Amino acid sequence: MLIAVLPGDGIGPEVVAEAEKVLKATGLNDLEFESAPVGGAAYEAKGHPLPPTTLDLARRADAILFGAVGNPAHDGLDRHLRPEQAILGLRRELGLFANLRPAKLFPELADASALRPEIARRIDLVIVRELTGDVYFGQPRGRRTTPEGLREGFDTMRYDEAEITRIARVGFETARARSGRLCSVDKANVLETSQLWRDVVIEVARDYPDVALSHMYVDNAAMQLVRDPGQFDVIVTGNLFGDILSDQASMCAGSIGMLPSASLDADSKGLYEPIHGSAPDIAGQGKANPLATILSAAMMLRYSLGHADVADRIEAAVADTLAAGLRTADLGGAVTTAAMGDAVAERLK
Repeated sequence: MLIAVLPGDGIGPEVVAEAEKVLKATGLNDLEFESAPVGGAAYEAKGHPLPPTTLDLARRADAILFGAVGNPAHDGLDRHLRPEQAILGLRRELGLFANLRPAKLFPELADASALRPEIARRIDLVIVRELTGDVYFGQPRGRRTTPEGLREGFDTMRYDEAEITRIARVGFETARARSGRLCSVDKANVLETSQLWRDVVIEVARDYPDVALSHMYVDNAAMQLVRDPGQFDVIVTGNLFGDILSDQASMCAGSIGMLPSASLDADSKGLYEPIHGSAPDIAGQGKANPLATILSAAMMLRYSLGHADVADRIEAAVADTLAAGLRTADLGGAVTTAAMGDAVAERLK
């Protein structure tokens, strides 16, 4: 099975190297790794954040291990050449419409959460985020000057019922495999797009009588995530709202350096990445937390490569490492990126 390794920018190469180290420590003999540049690194090497050779590798691979993209040195480029366009392009070109972001607190990290420990310990949820629609892809979009001479920017929030139906089904199936509770998050009291979202989700719910469906406005959902996160099991929502809520959930779970993600197509081929960014301010210093990327590799084994048992082993090794007291800088410790990866790999053996 071919894994495309796309390290990217900033701390991306550091954390991806540790995830690859852990994958090799599993003893699986059917994993093959092939690397390619992406993001700002690809722009500097190839003149584009998503070169044809990188996209070809991603298409050929059985799964993609992705680091992070983003470099302030490239902020002045035309938008289509900025590093962030690489991940948006991969989602679009590969049809990666369903993003799964689990947020679960490791008991050892209760004190690292922004919430009181007794509240933080209740966090165990999955956010199912639609990835290829909404304001990130809607047209028309752009900038212009009004007749009054004012600069104006505009983006279009847009979903059709087919896009909503397919992500709703992922949400219902995910909830069915857990505790059977699904909360659909929208802003139907204000947005026409969200009213259609709610209508279609209700229609899809008829096929899942065993799943309890609830609805919540996004502003209330943001409040409830910090007030009582234990009330949520699976949340399904659109691209913009899911982006914000999943980052919020990461701090409830202790650190953005702890949360993995999977971006899946209709056949469960996926791109796996930590939800954090490229953090150029700490790149090359050995301070980055690789656990989110290692846990993303575990998700890859579970969802795309058919090795759920090995995914369980990796997750257990991460828990054992934290239980032993090892902490990177984001968790208040001083363990280096490589040392954390070594510790997880050693526990797998």
